[in-house]
Amino acid sequence: MSDKQGKSKFGFSHALNGIGKIIRTEQNFRFHMIASLFVIVAGIILRLSAFKWIFIVLAIGLVLVAEILNTVIEKMVDYVKPDIHPRAKVIKDMAAGAVLIASIVSATVGLLIFIPELYRLFVGS
Repeated sequence: MSDKQGKSKFGFSHALNGIGKIIRTEQNFRFHMIASLFVIVAGIILRLSAFKWIFIVLAIGLVLVAEILNTVIEKMVDYVKPDIHPRAKVIKDMAAGAVLIASIVSATVGLLIFIPELYRLFVGS
């Protein structure tokens, strides 16, 4: 095995450890994971087209990545400045705002995809 392959496996292991840690420790991330699961199940039941799945997957990924980055920023700020500081609060609030924007965009994508599908299912063409 070359050195490059060893580094790749090592990095992948760290990435999986990080994802596992955030799942175990961050309630908001778990909430987004559960919401994502419901969206995926609904998409399967409604037999969404591959084109619509692209947007669903991107929207889910956007929120999960935003939540991970928010957590990283919070942890870094706590590490650098353990005491409560107004500037630290602003940084954390901005990161949380990014998650909120990602969630709103994701919910909008979901509504644009699922409302017409549900309308067709319950009202008809």
